[in-house]
Amino acid sequence: MNATQCSLFGDDDLSKHRPVALAPIDPEVTRLASALPRFIRLGTSSWSFPGWRGMIWDRSTSESTLARAGLGVYASHPLLRTVGIDKTFYRPPIERDLRQMAEQVPDDFRFLMKVPEVIVSKRPMHGEAQFLDVRFACEHVVDPFINGLGSKGGPLLFQFPPLGLRTLDTAKQMTDDIGAFLRQLPRGPLYAVEVRDAILLGTPWSDMLRSAGAVHCYNVHPTMPTPIEQMRQSPPEPSAPIVCRWMLHGTLTYDEAVTRYEPFDRMVDPDPVSRDAFAAILARASQQGRETFLIINNKAEGSAPLSIALLAKAILARGGTLRS
Repeated sequence: MNATQCSLFGDDDLSKHRPVALAPIDPEVTRLASALPRFIRLGTSSWSFPGWRGMIWDRSTSESTLARAGLGVYASHPLLRTVGIDKTFYRPPIERDLRQMAEQVPDDFRFLMKVPEVIVSKRPMHGEAQFLDVRFACEHVVDPFINGLGSKGGPLLFQFPPLGLRTLDTAKQMTDDIGAFLRQLPRGPLYAVEVRDAILLGTPWSDMLRSAGAVHCYNVHPTMPTPIEQMRQSPPEPSAPIVCRWMLHGTLTYDEAVTRYEPFDRMVDPDPVSRDAFAAILARASQQGRETFLIINNKAEGSAPLSIALLAKAILARGGTLRS
């Protein structure tokens, strides 16, 4: 990729786009944020949703304006200490874009960035497959991530689609292939791997991640066991960060969730089972002083900011109050 590419996030001149500020913060949200340890990082999957008016934004504005100018506002919200960069799933990042994003957020804010689909899918819908191509990943993803985000780079997420694995032999081969790929990547970033094939979970998967210096991303998805069961089958290393994503309500497809939940301004389908599972995981991590990332999508319950506030309350109710 080169400097003449079109930016992932549009016009570079943010001085033209200052029509939004942070909405007034509920005192209860301020209390939750103050009690939650700084190393427990809650955030949303992207940030440019006009429906969050009154929760994050102080007024109505367009999605394109929020994509350009909303990040700094988002990062000033006391409960939002990380965010998922989703657009990089569709095409590789531009280092200039990432550097510009890093400049808009506080020093202790962290980004979770998705690796492009072409690296994790044999038949991508966007672009030509570069499946587990180390050279492509280093040049077009890892280097821009390191150089663009610097110390504000959090997990670099490899979100694999369903791979159609049906036997232990095919699962072992895929585990070996992913491990060989990860071990050739530069050391430094926190590599997180999210899968949709439950057959991969278990001791061989955990051993592979450990040897590669990577972590499993505990997730809620219709094809996967619960996050607690994922953690039982593939437990985290004692000192490793924990990465979680709560992306989709277990009873819906992606398109069904979009139709049902837009404009993402209210809770539609509360999922207390998943919330309780993540609260247990994050409360335990808090007590251990372990850095933890949890990204929540609007399509989990209807509105990610509301899900985050409820989750923060649940974490604290379980004793996750160890202060950093």
